[in-house]
Amino acid sequence: MISRIKGTNDIIEDSKIWEWLEENLKKFAINNDFNEIRTPIFEATELFSRSVGDETDIVQKEMYTFEDKGGRSITLRPEGTAPVMRAFIENALGSKGLPQKLFYLGPMFRYERPQAGRLRQFHQFGMELIGAPLPIADAFTILVAVQLLKNIGLDGFKLKINSTGDENCRPKYVEALKDYYKPLLNDLCDDCKVRYDKNIFRLLDCKKDAKYAESAPKITDYLCENCKAHFDEVKVYLDGLGIEYEVDPTIVRGLDYYTRTVFEFKYPSLGAQDAIGGGGRYDKLIEELGGTRTPSIGFAFGLERLIIALDQEHKLPESKGIDLYIISIGEVQKVEALKMAKELSKYFIVDTDLMGRNVKSQFSSASKANARFTLVIGEEEMSSGLYTLKDMKDGTQMKCKFSEIMEKIGENRE
Repeated sequence: MISRIKGTNDIIEDSKIWEWLEENLKKFAINNDFNEIRTPIFEATELFSRSVGDETDIVQKEMYTFEDKGGRSITLRPEGTAPVMRAFIENALGSKGLPQKLFYLGPMFRYERPQAGRLRQFHQFGMELIGAPLPIADAFTILVAVQLLKNIGLDGFKLKINSTGDENCRPKYVEALKDYYKPLLNDLCDDCKVRYDKNIFRLLDCKKDAKYAESAPKITDYLCENCKAHFDEVKVYLDGLGIEYEVDPTIVRGLDYYTRTVFEFKYPSLGAQDAIGGGGRYDKLIEELGGTRTPSIGFAFGLERLIIALDQEHKLPESKGIDLYIISIGEVQKVEALKMAKELSKYFIVDTDLMGRNVKSQFSSASKANARFTLVIGEEEMSSGLYTLKDMKDGTQMKCKFSEIMEKIGENRE
């Protein structure tokens, strides 16, 4: 038997939950005037090495990269922002006016240790506000992210924010971090020993060495005047909007393209891997990919993580079953059942027997399908034009014409 690849899932019984979540996320984005963008699942490897960062764990350890038949280095996308920015540049979306408000939804790929809510193929929903440099854009983006979570019914999340500064104030902070961590080098995990020289920011969100990060220098103490003013204004907006947050100096995000405001949403009951999503500002990313400097900000959520969190709060929708199961008695009636199913399925979720089952077994099939109503078609029903419609919820039955069936089901549909 050929099995699915480790770290992937077949979504079968939960498909209705996924449909519900995806539909709600898309509707929310559209209602906030964001337009959907769909980018290829694979891109040139250079896109991610230049944007995410050569020294990040994603590029160093987690990307699915291969050489195609043309000798090109190709990578399955590990995240959604870089492809959207590539598409923004390539399709000259900036010429259509700024800001551009885009959202995406689809599978991403990272080679990491599979665990609950963290798979090698996972699904991500993201929203990007491109070409908006002011602090109010940061506050708006965070507000949208908070409202998105509330819109799907999630309550127990915590918002943490920070500023990672920019090219003007980061160098001094990097030196301060190196001075702090240098005496601790022998005590750090193997990954952090490498990160010390290549990407020292990553030491701040290492789970293994978290105890050292607690006493590390804080980036907020090293912000230049402009970055400090920007971050202070973001907080003023968030306070005015009544959004609860915590300033956490260890929030740096795992991607090199972030500048200034960064934020994460934590769901504490998920344990050590408690992040369900996050984002931040990336003012230089488009420029680094060959476009014109276009300050932007965005966020993304992992759908698997959201579903686990919603399940813990008992907020996932229950399966409602089908609206109608048509039961046929006899060969001629099977054709009539198919005709009715074809017509009624324009308005309701309808099923009928295709296995030649007897009447008792057909009623059993209707129960398994959690059908709200059953409709019996026999010789008497066909000759009289009156059909027996049974409410499977309370057991009541009624005789009705075909023209009345839609009305009866519609009146009682949940």
